[in-house]
Amino acid sequence: MIKQLRIFTTFLAAILLTLAGLQAQAAGSRDFGDYQLHWSVLPSTFLSPEVASANDLQRSKGIGIVNISIMQEQDDGTLKPVSGQVEGKVTNDIQQVNFLAFRRIQEGDAVYFIAEYQYPAGELMTFNITARPTGYQRDLSVRFSHTLFSD
Repeated sequence: MIKQLRIFTTFLAAILLTLAGLQAQAAGSRDFGDYQLHWSVLPSTFLSPEVASANDLQRSKGIGIVNISIMQEQDDGTLKPVSGQVEGKVTNDIQQVNFLAFRRIQEGDAVYFIAEYQYPAGELMTFNITARPTGYQRDLSVRFSHTLFSD
């Protein structure tokens, strides 16, 4: 359990450090009232080999990772991660569509959904994501674009 927590903490730290060094568009959020969707996009090579292996992620140039979190606003104003379903697709500049296979990951109170996708360096990729929190009757949909470059 302690080893899993350490791996999860390392994974989150890698994402946060990565996001700090990327363009502002690499991460974002959208408010839907009681719920928020948070997203981040990063090249898989930004993860350490240990973190990628522990989370069954391919670490390679041209492979990107999109990370989605569904957050619910609590009565005291704090946000709590919640479970649900996430699906989506990513489209390149010439309108080629690839569907994203999201995996749910839960470590302690943290719940997030990750998917890998292939990208050509420097090409604008547009993401269309739909999430539905467990027990909620509406879809939460976002569209955002981002360009990744291989390191």
